[in-house]
Parts: sequence; structure tokens; C-alpha cells
Amino acid sequence: MERPNLKVETGGQPRAWVGVNFWSRTGGPLMWREYDGDVIDQELDQMREHGMTVTRSFFYWPDFHPEPDVLDEELVARFHDFLDRHEARGMQTIPTFIVGHMSGQNWDPAWREGRDLFSDVWFVARQAWYVRELTARFCEHPAVAAWLLTNEVPIYGDWKSRGNGALDPDVIISWAQILIDAVRAGGGTQPVSIGEGAWGVEITGSDNGFRVRDVAELVDFLGPHVYRMETDQSRQFLGAAYVCEQLHRSGLPVVMEEFGTTSDYTSDVNGAHYYRQLLHHTLLAGATGWLAWNNTDYDHLARQAPYTHRPFEQHFGLIDKDGEPKPQALEMKAFAQLLERIDVARCTRPDAEIAMVVTAYLDNQYPFTHELDGPSASLNLLQAYVSARHADLPVGFVREADGLSWEPGTVRDLKDGVQHRYASEVEPMDVGPGLPDDASLYLLPSIKHVTSPTWERVGELARAGKTVYASYFLGAHGNQRGPWWPTMHELFGVRKLTRYGLVDPIVDPVVEMTFHEDFGGIEAGTTLEFAAAGNENSRAFLPVEPDGAQVIATDAHGRPALLRHCIGEGQAILCTYPLEHMAAVSPAVNPNDLVRLYAALAEDAGVAPEVRADDADVIVGELHHEDGRRFVWLINMADRPTQAFPRVPDGESLVPLGGGDAVATLTLPPYGVEVLERV
Repeated sequence: MERPNLKVETGGQPRAWVGVNFWSRTGGPLMWREYDGDVIDQELDQMREHGMTVTRSFFYWPDFHPEPDVLDEELVARFHDFLDRHEARGMQTIPTFIVGHMSGQNWDPAWREGRDLFSDVWFVARQAWYVRELTARFCEHPAVAAWLLTNEVPIYGDWKSRGNGALDPDVIISWAQILIDAVRAGGGTQPVSIGEGAWGVEITGSDNGFRVRDVAELVDFLGPHVYRMETDQSRQFLGAAYVCEQLHRSGLPVVMEEFGTTSDYTSDVNGAHYYRQLLHHTLLAGATGWLAWNNTDYDHLARQAPYTHRPFEQHFGLIDKDGEPKPQALEMKAFAQLLERIDVARCTRPDAEIAMVVTAYLDNQYPFTHELDGPSASLNLLQAYVSARHADLPVGFVREADGLSWEPGTVRDLKDGVQHRYASEVEPMDVGPGLPDDASLYLLPSIKHVTSPTWERVGELARAGKTVYASYFLGAHGNQRGPWWPTMHELFGVRKLTRYGLVDPIVDPVVEMTFHEDFGGIEAGTTLEFAAAGNENSRAFLPVEPDGAQVIATDAHGRPALLRHCIGEGQAILCTYPLEHMAAVSPAVNPNDLVRLYAALAEDAGVAPEVRADDADVIVGELHHEDGRRFVWLINMADRPTQAFPRVPDGESLVPLGGGDAVATLTLPPYGVEVLERV
């Protein structure tokens, strides 16, 4: 199966943007009032010296749009000067129009008077005028790389809920269409996106109105904003890559529009580790742009909002208050140099034979499902992705919803009086092709539910020669608490022994899985261990007895834990424990024995990776250049030096970039990255 690696194109050429979100230290969001060209020159020079050639810039809305049909011409002239200074350095910028939210503060134009941002016709028309007029002023300037409508507008639209459950997706997408049309009406031909952060239901499981499926119909690229708070280092390092993988279903390039860390939250050394890991993992996950938050610190703005009440926002900069680069800036420079060296704009990701299935409950707002279903599904899927990457498995995400279609109906939610789109409750579902058949191994990790047509499709894939793996999960709540697996008996060759309305709790602190036969490199007699976790609903196993299936492994009580059912030309493998979910809700858990199980699944299915490392702390990834060169990443996920023994197919070797002796082993520094060439 193809793993997307699409590039933003400007001037007919593929691009890989490396840069920053830019506010001058002269004033932060108020920089246009205190504009100082000499300071701008210094700041841009520092970015350029550290390999960054693109900035994301911001029209602070209250200042640039002081009256409904008036632009502040002095500020417009200053922005033109700002563009000229970019051009003089061979740099470009991505202007952002509706900047009513920034760094934990919302600002309105003085004349808004409480009007709704998205649905008030007059107010939306004023926004469209503003966008059109600014585009017309600057669309011909060579320093404009692209356009963004807003900055994190779900927070601006409804800051208390971050838009979740408060914003109507039909209104949202109509508003976005009007503003994008305004960019085109103003003469803007450059790529355009919304700047909303890609926090929609497909990624987080919570619906903030900005649905990727809808947004992707309008924009030219998607731009996640990722600032994860985590309990596990691997989930932290790989979280942004997971978001990139989720967004690729759109068929659009993915740009890391915002990421970074405040120095108030981390040491400089660990801040550099975070940057390094995020940059390389998102590159391997198909990202084509990286705009760090942000260029400089703002210590002298401590008495200016938003820094008054969010003081940590002063220290996200790559450059400190004394004008010195932080280690994070050096990581950006090294990364930019690597991208140039491998000519990354002409690199792609190799295909994968392992598909991670994304439930349609992360795409579609089905009626009468629980609000925790989506977030739980996303959490479990993230953990499965992390485990797969620790096993060096190149995985592609396939979305169940892409094989389903229907005529959307509407259901009025009487609780909040807002109409929401749901799958129709009346019209029969037009199933379409279902999951694609271009993978060999399909993973359904800790899955509570997929739709009935997909369960049927999974059976078809197994009978056609594929390997299907699914692990049991009851969900994190007590609403309709039971397995939504209508084909369980036939597909997995078991009889379930569950009781209506009750869970079968996992009482042991550690779940043991002892193998009774060799399985994908795991020898008979081996016991894998998994820390048990979850709440009173989710910490539950599936009691079954085989009815055609073969028991591969049992738990500490002799109950089936892993079963294989040969069906047609393929097989269905059932895990009776929610292994991914238990890890997903556990702190400091990765890598754990899920890595060994996933590696064994790939080996058993005949899709083990060609290049891999023996140590689960070292993650391997690849990019291939169109001229035939193949680049291999070795990424140390441990906080200690780790010796890596990469394995490649017989007759091949790994050499340093640019050539040299074959590398059989190397020691990676803590959280270090090495890139080699496969020959």
C-alpha cells in the first residue's frame, strides 16, 4: 500500500519548508505598532543563519482592521517592508489574516460588538472584505509563499470548549469557503489553508466543527499544531508523527504548522532532544514543512498580554533574550542541512504491507454513541502506532470511513439545540469497496467498534489470504458495554463466554502471555508481560473457548490469550486482552512487549521489515530518492547511549551519507539520530 509523502508546490516545484512562526521581539503580537526594520533584519538574519527560509507571519486583526471597511495603511506599508526584507534574504513568509487568538489570549476588532464569528452574515462579509483587500495588496510579492486564514480559530470561536461540541460543522465549512474565495478573488494564487490546528474529530475523537474530511475539500495543505502533554516519552516523541499519518487520508501535503516547547517547561538539553525527535519522526511520517513556535523569547514583554497571565509563553523562542541561539535552533539548522543534502523534496516513503485500520467512529458522528468512544479510539491507535514504530514496522493508515458512504441526515440534539450531521438513520448504507486489499497484514488494535460492513470486509480479506489481527476492548464507559463484533464467532473461530452487562475484570497486575508454539520469531515457552491498566470498564478481557481456532498463547490462568483461525487462504488472529489500551493509559510504558508481539505478527504474516534494529529502543525508517538512493534513519528513543546493530538484506549494506565503509554497528547518543545510505 502506498504511504503518502505529498509536497507543497510553489512556482511549479515541490517544497519542504523549514522555518518559524514569527513575532518580532519589539512587541510580540503588537510588533506592527513598534515596528523596527533594523531589529527585523537581525531576527531574519538569525533565522537564515540557522537554515530557516520561511516564516509564518500575522496580521494582528484589531490593528490592521480598525473599522469595518478600513485597513490601517501605515501597518500595511510596514508589512510590505517586512516582505521586502524577506525577499532580500531569499526568504518567504506565510501571512495569516484573522489573528484574533494568540498564545492564550483572544482579541476582537473594536467594532465586533459581540457578533458571531462564523454565522453573522454582516460580520463574515467584513472578514471576507479584509482578506480580499490584504491579498490584493500582497499577492504579487515574491516573498509570499502561501496564505493562512486564521490562527487556532476553534479557540477564538469558543475558547472555553476549544470548539468541541460548540461549533456547527456546516456553518464552519461555509465560513471557510467564503474566506478562501476571498483569497482567490483578491488575486492570491499561492497555496492556502485555514490555520485551525487540525484538532478535529478524526484526530482527537472530539468534534470541534473543523472536520478534516470537509476542510480537505477546500485547502491546499493541512497544518497540525502539536503541543502534547504526555505520560510516556515515546508517545511524546511520536505523537506529532501520528497526527501526520492520520491526516494523510486527505490526499494533501501535511505541514507541521506549529510545534515547539517553552524553556520554562524543559531544560535546554531536553528541549533539543524534543525538537530533534519530532523533526525526524514527522519527516518519516510524510510531513513536508516545519514551522517552529517561535523565533524569539519575549522577556521584556512581561507586562504585556498574553505574557502577563501566561508567563511561560515568553520562552518558546529559538533565540533567547540575549540574542543567543538555543540548542533547539541548532537542531533546526542541522535538520535543514540534512534535508538539503538528501534533496528531500524529491524523496518519497517506501510502500507498506501493514495497514492500521482507523475506525469510522473517528470520522462519522454516529447517533447514540458515547462521547468517550472517539477519544479512546484515538488514544489506543496512537499507542498501537508507537508500538509498531518501535518494532520498525512501516505502517499505513487506512480509514474505514473511506470505504463507506451515505446520504447525510440531520438529528436535532435537544440538549443544546444545535443541529449535527449524522449518518442517516433511514437510508440504507451504500457500502462501497470497503477496506482496500493492498496490504498483507491488517491491525485492529484494542477496537470496540467498526461498522458491520467492515467486519464483513475483514472476513473477506482474511479468506483472500490476508492476516487480520484484532484485540478486544470494551470501551472506557458503561454505555452498551459489550463487544460490538457481530462476526466474532465465524471470523475468529471462537465461542465467547461473556455475561450480559458485566465485565470480566483483569485482576492480575501483570497480564502474562505464554506461547505454546513458535510464532513469528517468538519461541514456544516464551512469556510476554503487559502491565494491566484501565478503569472498571476497560480493564477487562474476553473469555472464549476455541471453536475452530488454534490457541497460540494462554494467560497465567490457562485461558486463551492469543488465537489463530485459518480461514480460506488467510488467517484471523484474536487477542483477548486490550493490550494497546492498557499501554495507552499507562505512564512510562514504552517500549514494552507489544513491540515483540507486533514484530512477530509481521514475521508470521511474511511482511517483516527489510531493514530493522535488534534493540527496541532504536527505531528504523526509510526515505527513497527518485534517483534510486535509499536513506535509512536510526533513531535512539532512550536517554542513554545505545548500540545499534542494523540488519539489512543479504548482499546489502549501510554506509555513511556520501559514501564510505559499511557500517555494521554504531553507538547512538541519548535520543540521537543517524542517517545512512542503503547500498
